[in-house]
Amino acid sequence: MISADAIRGYVDLIVLSLLREGPSYPYELAQRIAAVGGGEYAIKQTTLYSAVKRLEAGGLVTSYPGVSPTGKPRSYYRITEAGLAHHLAKVEEWRSTRSLVDRFIEGATP
Repeated sequence: MISADAIRGYVDLIVLSLLREGPSYPYELAQRIAAVGGGEYAIKQTTLYSAVKRLEAGGLVTSYPGVSPTGKPRSYYRITEAGLAHHLAKVEEWRSTRSLVDRFIEGATP
């Protein structure tokens, strides 16, 4: 199981990645994160709600009222153009970070 600490800085990237595929609501996002995580990571609801609210405050996602497949009212979120640009920048940052950490793990010398 991957600790929440290890993935904390990447929750926004995970949410934006999922919202690139289409609008969703937090409970559905949590289910998708658990499914993709394959048992290695499950997000807490409070963490997810904080993330979508933070992304919305930053103009990276917008919300709108909708109805879930079961008929319950839900707040849906969709990624904005600014969110798409931010996503691309964060993906590049992730790749650079992963490359740097890999060099240390593999014992690279200067």
